[in-house]
Amino acid sequence: MREILRMGDARLLRVAQNVVTFNTPALQELVQDLRDTMVAAGGAGLAAPQIGVNLRVVLFGFGKLARYPEAEPVPETLLINPEIEVLDPEPEEGWEGCLSVPGLRGVVGRARCIRYRGQSLDGTWLEREVSGFHARVVQHECDHLDGQLFPMRVRDFRRFGFTDVLFPDL
Repeated sequence: MREILRMGDARLLRVAQNVVTFNTPALQELVQDLRDTMVAAGGAGLAAPQIGVNLRVVLFGFGKLARYPEAEPVPETLLINPEIEVLDPEPEEGWEGCLSVPGLRGVVGRARCIRYRGQSLDGTWLEREVSGFHARVVQHECDHLDGQLFPMRVRDFRRFGFTDVLFPDL
């Protein structure tokens, strides 16, 4: 398990670098650290910059998630050097939180339908078309690779606040 950097740490604002070498022990260790840290924190996903590693690597997925009880399951997916293509540009608003912004939630507009692709540990490419919460999670995690945190995307701060105040039953 690794420490999750919190908003205010300058490392979260960097643009991450592409991975150029695959199947290395260091990359395998990074992926395992992402998995262990994400699961222990109860997150939907985690990006390498959130644990202080400036590489374009994200891991996401869950079956049932206490933080988002209404969300449909998302298969565990590793994306290295991910790319996103927006298939439906009409934004869909939804509540988001972040392990790097603990205790806060806000409404963010995201593309409702996307195609994403990324590389696996051995460098082979994976591609999927997704919508709904799955698409939201991918976009949120990939934002971390470009130094973006979800509060930067909040447009109406009347719908941004502390999770325990906004959702007292969670």
